[in-house]
Amino acid sequence: MILMAISDLDKDDGVPVNVASKMLHVDPSFVTTQSKLLEKKGLLRRRPSLTDARVVRLSLTDKTYKHLANLAAQHDAIDEFVFAEFSENELTEFTNKLAGLKNRLEKAR
Repeated sequence: MILMAISDLDKDDGVPVNVASKMLHVDPSFVTTQSKLLEKKGLLRRRPSLTDARVVRLSLTDKTYKHLANLAAQHDAIDEFVFAEFSENELTEFTNKLAGLKNRLEKAR
């Protein structure tokens, strides 16, 4: 989840630990600990902010971007296979019916 949060938030200068922790609703110390493990695996870069050395900025490595691209391609292939029988209108109608069912189930609780 940390990698996905950084992927979503990074604007080419890294993401501060506290920003990632707020998005994930976890303590910054958790992100710090886990990001160190991800860095050791070559999936993440940790570097001090240029404007405030107390702030650590997180960014993804090229290795991680390649993994994410591969996962996205696999996800697209699975979606295409699973939903091949549905036209776009049928899929929209099915999704709306599922959302309505979910809403009614939540009200029934």
